Amino acid sequence: MKNPQWYKEIWTLDIKNQSWVEDTPNQVDFIIKTLELSGNEKILDLACGFGRHSLLLGKFGYDVTGVDITKDYIIDAQNEAKKMDLKINFIHDDIRNINLYEKFDVVLNLADGAIGYLENDKENLKIFDVISKALKSGGKHFMDICNADHAEYYFPKKHWQIGKHSLALAQFDWNVNTRQMRYAGYDIPYGEITKKPSINIENVNPTRLYSLEELKSILGQRGLNIISSFSNYYGKELTVKELQLMVYSKKE
Repeated sequence: MKNPQWYKEIWTLDIKNQSWVEDTPNQVDFIIKTLELSGNEKILDLACGFGRHSLLLGKFGYDVTGVDITKDYIIDAQNEAKKMDLKINFIHDDIRNINLYEKFDVVLNLADGAIGYLENDKENLKIFDVISKALKSGGKHFMDICNADHAEYYFPKKHWQIGKHSLALAQFDWNVNTRQMRYAGYDIPYGEITKKPSINIENVNPTRLYSLEELKSILGQRGLNIISSFSNYYGKELTVKELQLMVYSKKE
């Protein structure tokens, strides 16, 4: 690994223009329907980024707290909340430091939610501890990560996605021994002179991926039972053929 604390340093607000951000309204709608939320729930959004999900949930009337390690993200989210006249609690901190015991009806880890980003397996598991401790009894958790089973079968691979404003190129590699993914991406904006993409997968910091079976064990040890799992935000049944792994679980 080039830098074991890479996750503290690499994020910029440039991601606001990336194609995968465009699906945020659909993602929030899917979560509300899947978790059967009433609108009165208190929600914790872990590794909330620039607050795209938190802001929309706040707009819908939910009591939301968002936490992220990147200061620029939190400042931007706070500014957006002010513009929208929303009272959302955005916290700049490492999510491992969050000590909000049994305060929330829902905890979210979206767009990875920092799961698998940390220095080693021991540190990565601390995120699951935070999830369990923050949830009330009967509370609900929803996570959106990359599927280790898919990586086992289909990596290395390349992928491209057509967005409204740019073409996103991606390259994936897999270390079967450490169960870590390396991902490198490059966006080509429309209407601009194109430069040769600079993607060097060898210099990318890895992310620990998990399978559904691993998650059953990890969550189960912390009092959460998996209710359902999906391959996309349209409710597609989980399959090894898809990279995404979405898991809805509930605390005993």
